[in-house]
Amino acid sequence: MKHIFCLLLLCLSCLFTQVVQAENRWRINPNGSITWNPQKGETHQDHIEMSGLKVSSVIRYGVDEKGAFTVNRSIVWPMLRTIPNNTHASLTRRFAWNIPDMISVNGQSLQSEKVENVTLNGMITVNSVFKANRGNVALTRILFPSTDKPAFCEKYVLRNCNDQEIKVEIPQSRSVIQTQPEQGVDGSYRLVAEIQGGKTVVLKPNEEVTFSVFFTGYKPNENELVMDVDKELKAREALVATLWNRLILDTPDPVINTMFAFAKIRGAESIYDTKGGLMHGPGGESYYAAIWANDQAEYINPFFPYLGYETGNQSAFCSFQHFARFMNPEYNKIPSSIIAEGLSTWGGAGDRGDAAMVAYGAARYALARGNQEEAEKLWPLIEWCLEYNKRQLTPEGVVASDADELEGRFPAGKANLCTSSLYYDALLSACYLGKEIGVSSTQLAQYKKQAGQLKENMDRYFGGEVEGFDTYRYYKGNDKLRSWICIPLTVGIHDRKDETIKALFSPNLWTKDGLLTESGSKTFWDRSTLYALRGVYACGEAEKATEYLKFYSNERLLGDHVPYAIEAWPEGNQRHLSAESGLYARIITEGMFGIRPTGLRSFTLTPHLPESWDHMNLRSVRAFEKEFDVEVKRSKNGKNEVSVLIAGKPIFKQTVKNGKTIQIHLPK
Repeated sequence: MKHIFCLLLLCLSCLFTQVVQAENRWRINPNGSITWNPQKGETHQDHIEMSGLKVSSVIRYGVDEKGAFTVNRSIVWPMLRTIPNNTHASLTRRFAWNIPDMISVNGQSLQSEKVENVTLNGMITVNSVFKANRGNVALTRILFPSTDKPAFCEKYVLRNCNDQEIKVEIPQSRSVIQTQPEQGVDGSYRLVAEIQGGKTVVLKPNEEVTFSVFFTGYKPNENELVMDVDKELKAREALVATLWNRLILDTPDPVINTMFAFAKIRGAESIYDTKGGLMHGPGGESYYAAIWANDQAEYINPFFPYLGYETGNQSAFCSFQHFARFMNPEYNKIPSSIIAEGLSTWGGAGDRGDAAMVAYGAARYALARGNQEEAEKLWPLIEWCLEYNKRQLTPEGVVASDADELEGRFPAGKANLCTSSLYYDALLSACYLGKEIGVSSTQLAQYKKQAGQLKENMDRYFGGEVEGFDTYRYYKGNDKLRSWICIPLTVGIHDRKDETIKALFSPNLWTKDGLLTESGSKTFWDRSTLYALRGVYACGEAEKATEYLKFYSNERLLGDHVPYAIEAWPEGNQRHLSAESGLYARIITEGMFGIRPTGLRSFTLTPHLPESWDHMNLRSVRAFEKEFDVEVKRSKNGKNEVSVLIAGKPIFKQTVKNGKTIQIHLPK
């Protein structure tokens, strides 16, 4: 009966997915961008975060009941620190400046805007038509953050749509805010909002005039920048192109391909050039110039080597160096977060399992990065974190911690499934990494033995029936299903996979928004949904994983709140936190393709090709200090023809059963 019930749910999910796709607000363009064409009377509001090395922005935009574009810019300057200099002390201001209101044509202001389309591709492009005195004009807006300056940029192009000349007046405008000196770490900050290129010009039919708008922020005595909107736009376009032209996913599903491409943008752009070095930050108008043991060490850092984005790799290594500062001979806990450009720390939730998060992420990063020198420098941190976790083992042999990454929002007991799972994976990764850098075989044998014992202890301690499913209790005494029961699936523990998958996709947890955090609640956090989809692939359930991945990707890329994975709801109003996009990408690299680092030049590959696909390729992978492609295609006998290529030449080619694990060794 359970099997029939789950099959029925899957069929209903397929039907619901088809209905949702038919009602998508956005469509995918041939160049990989997505576009919304508002229909007459259609109103909609959304928000998106975009970031650069010295600025971030949450843009609240939409189309109102009259068809006009609305925009409110929340600009964040992470290095303009406010007092108290805590986690949230990045100077933030909102600007609702409506630039078209300041333009006049033939002596009158623009009227009756109608938005024709809105396009997203790491930037926001809006095409509109306005009524003007004696005719119409077209206006294109392009909104984006500077890649390397403390500036948010906007380019405007106005075109004469009439068959006669028009006179256009664009003001030169400048607004300056001086913040209160006692509220800034460095005193009074200067915020400048400026229209550049203002002029009065006569446009012939189809002629255009271009001008720009900048929102910049400065410390005292800093000289104002000379801004060039075309140079800034080219730099942003180049960054997006770099990210899209590396680690390219090629499958028969355009939605998953495109969602993966967008995930690379959001995952990689949210890195800030701080006093403490390059620091990847979650964002969300709250979390900048700081790092966390979960978001950075656990979620995003293990992904960066595959992308080959050097700024991302540098930020990952920098974050681990910051955590290493807090190793101590007494084995007191490390901070959960290092904040304020590396000058302070936060640990308000106690021990969240942070050492397990760091050990897990640092070991996986070091292996995939493939850099011997970095690996040797990271080993003491990994070793310390493993010893810390060993000292936290309870009498039952699982890892004790005060909380988990949800920091007390939901109960986690005195020992939770997530912390022990991460410690288990870290022990295995340490065995692979230690062998590469000359750690004694005796020590590595101890790690392997500890991992084996921990796996048994976890099953005894956490395994059990919850709400009719023989899965895991997230903590001792837990009697409600929790979404984080997916964690063992992602670290190679598949003993309870069948019942765990049924529980995850049951009505108790699965909703149109992904997984509920806890059965019976209304709260969802994307991170557990993303872990679950990776885990379901990893344990061989490609059909089920793909169906739910298609549904999830369609919702996040083409639905009402696009185009990235989100943090949570209701908390944060579905902010586009950055590391969640890294988790989405890891569904593909570690789940669908089953890449698991086993050395500085080696990995296991376990492709899970869905039955409805005839191929899936991952091109321009940059891990293990190599660039290579992975190709998987259906052979005539139903098996998979798997190839690994360097510079277009196969270094491995074999036909295997779907889901079979293959060992790959890359040449030095």
